[in-house]
Amino acid sequence: MSKLLQERAGSPAPLSVSDLFTIGIGPSSSHTVGPMRAAKQFAAQVASEGPISTIRAHLYGSLALTGRGHATDRAIILGLSGHECETIDPAIIESAVEAVGDQKRLLIDGRAEVPFDPETDIVFHKETFLDDHPNGLTLQAELASGLFISETYYSIGGGAIRRAGDKVDPVNVAVTYPFESGQDLLDICKANEMSIAQIVLANETAWRDRDDTIALLTRIKAAMFDSIERGCNATGILPGGLKVRRRASAMTKRLMERECAARGDVFEWVSVYALAVNEENAAGGKVVTAPTNGAAGVLPAVLKYLEVFVDSDSNLAIEFLLTASAIGILYKTKASISAAEMGCQGEVGVACSMAAGGLAAALGGTPEQVENAAEIGMEHCLGLTCDPVGGLVQIPCIERNTMGAIKAINAAYLALSGDGAHIVSLDAVIETMRQTGVDMSRQYKETSLGGLAVNVVEC
Repeated sequence: MSKLLQERAGSPAPLSVSDLFTIGIGPSSSHTVGPMRAAKQFAAQVASEGPISTIRAHLYGSLALTGRGHATDRAIILGLSGHECETIDPAIIESAVEAVGDQKRLLIDGRAEVPFDPETDIVFHKETFLDDHPNGLTLQAELASGLFISETYYSIGGGAIRRAGDKVDPVNVAVTYPFESGQDLLDICKANEMSIAQIVLANETAWRDRDDTIALLTRIKAAMFDSIERGCNATGILPGGLKVRRRASAMTKRLMERECAARGDVFEWVSVYALAVNEENAAGGKVVTAPTNGAAGVLPAVLKYLEVFVDSDSNLAIEFLLTASAIGILYKTKASISAAEMGCQGEVGVACSMAAGGLAAALGGTPEQVENAAEIGMEHCLGLTCDPVGGLVQIPCIERNTMGAIKAINAAYLALSGDGAHIVSLDAVIETMRQTGVDMSRQYKETSLGGLAVNVVEC
């Protein structure tokens, strides 16, 4: 078990909905968004110290093994150049990266020009895993003054980063209703006669006003639906060399041309929504980490199902996202959402659990039914490995999001058919996922050294 995972098993600091949902670029939150944020942070630090002679990035473990397929090298270039994943225009990424490769120079934090050759100044240490986390990177700079600066970062899932030496999870906020387990959450709901969504909304006032939280979640929903819309209209071959063809557009056209709805149309549409998002992610487009990029299609697909096929009331969408974030917070604090630590159960599995609970809440479920739905969603994702073919977030990742979305909807309705009483608790299934991730062989945790990644011939 990584040191960061061990430390998170203690009493964590409160997390916000903004820790679960952020807008970034694909294809990976841990391999693209996280390293880009680390590089941006490092660039700002060294650029303020004076003229820079050299700068270099060292990638370790999973970041090295699947870094090229996950665009980690490109993320490093963009971050060092001063770009931010939330605001960068995906249309300029290709030209910006190519310019650095052609000129062998980049502007550190957009301010100071420095010699930089991506072929030699980004080093992939494929045989070395740092002790603290499988996703490690070290950034180094030598200043003209002779000063040498080196910082090590860990990309711990969902785009979040930790700098080596920094205190993990510093407690710097106090929420109204602190909870550390699913049972805590149920007890708080019962004692205060509140829903899970109401508990989370009250806690969010530790970071921002209530109206600002609603506005944030409204933007998150809009970004999710925008990624569905773009994916449903885009065609062509996804980058990376596997020659995976986009399917969402053709499926959308076929469904819209049907004169009458078939029985299976609802689930076909849900699959299209998830495909659309993850095809956008694989192409390096903008998506919402929910809670990661590799699992970015599950929650938008289920939320779109809620709006199109159940009820378009915007209040239900907010309840869905607030409830889902509470479930995601439990996974992030008691286990991990990093595929490099947990396998895909920590990405698509967690997204399925979050979406199932969110949908159950939006459909009028009690807190107990919501907790049951979230438990069902994960229970049947336990053991999912992360073995991307070619190190790309395409096979089996894109289709796996469709399966996670369908499973989440089924889990919600199964939970709503009962009274909330069940044998396996959400807390038990989270701990089981954590134990499974710890026991899982490293080759099945985002290294492309096992599973489909070695049994499928790349074309």
